[in-house]
Amino acid sequence: MNINNKKAKLILRNKRAVFGLIFLGLITLTSIFGPLLMTKDRDEINTSIANKPPSIEHVLGTDDLGRDILVRLVYGGRVSLAVGLGATFISLTIGVFLGAIAGYFGGKIDLLITILIDIFMCLPFFIIAIILASLIGPSMWNSVVIIGFLGWTTIARIVRGQVLALKERQFIEAATCLGMDSMEIIFKHIIPNIMSSIIVYATLGIAGAILAESGLSYLGMGVKQPVPSWGNMLSTARNMKSLMRYWWQWAPPGVMVFLTILSINFIGDGLRSTINPRTKE
Repeated sequence: MNINNKKAKLILRNKRAVFGLIFLGLITLTSIFGPLLMTKDRDEINTSIANKPPSIEHVLGTDDLGRDILVRLVYGGRVSLAVGLGATFISLTIGVFLGAIAGYFGGKIDLLITILIDIFMCLPFFIIAIILASLIGPSMWNSVVIIGFLGWTTIARIVRGQVLALKERQFIEAATCLGMDSMEIIFKHIIPNIMSSIIVYATLGIAGAILAESGLSYLGMGVKQPVPSWGNMLSTARNMKSLMRYWWQWAPPGVMVFLTILSINFIGDGLRSTINPRTKE
């Protein structure tokens, strides 16, 4: 308990991590509960007020169909965060399982999984993601599956390396002598001991997944309209007229993507420096 309190105090002393926690907390709460407080409909079209700049009635202005930017920004945060969390969960599930199996059993199993990791790491992420999205269709849930399926290699390598070191420890030998099978040892003894590294990666993985979703949606291969996400709201910047004249249509989602990813990275760095003090600057 004292160790946990000490780690919590170290994180709270990290100003960047505190900023990240506060900002991400506000964004999460706004994305979850904000839509319940909105008086305007997310997809309400009113062409008579299309492309209106920010005003008292429409704080962040309207888009080319007269939809309120603020309302869609709040809903878009819910979608982007959901994609980030869902994709990270999939990549963690695949990566932790394969990395643990490779590190623990070694030999040919390790060689096969290592080759698979190398193959996936050599694939150009966005090109493969666009191809998969064109095959199965762009949507929110398909984006979750594609990003998660392509993003597991880093955590697999991390877990494999740590399992290789842990499996030689005495408590693993003791568990083996007690008759525990390999799966029990992996999931009851090894993975709990590397959970801190998994949590750090998961934090940074969410940021990467949100960025990937934004890129795919910007290209029209992620979350599709009328469902808003920060990525497909940014796609208005592809139009030169909108880019030059209607800054309020693309600047707010761009700022939200930037600040959210920055906050998550600050939290990840804070966790990493707390878990491993040698990484401190």
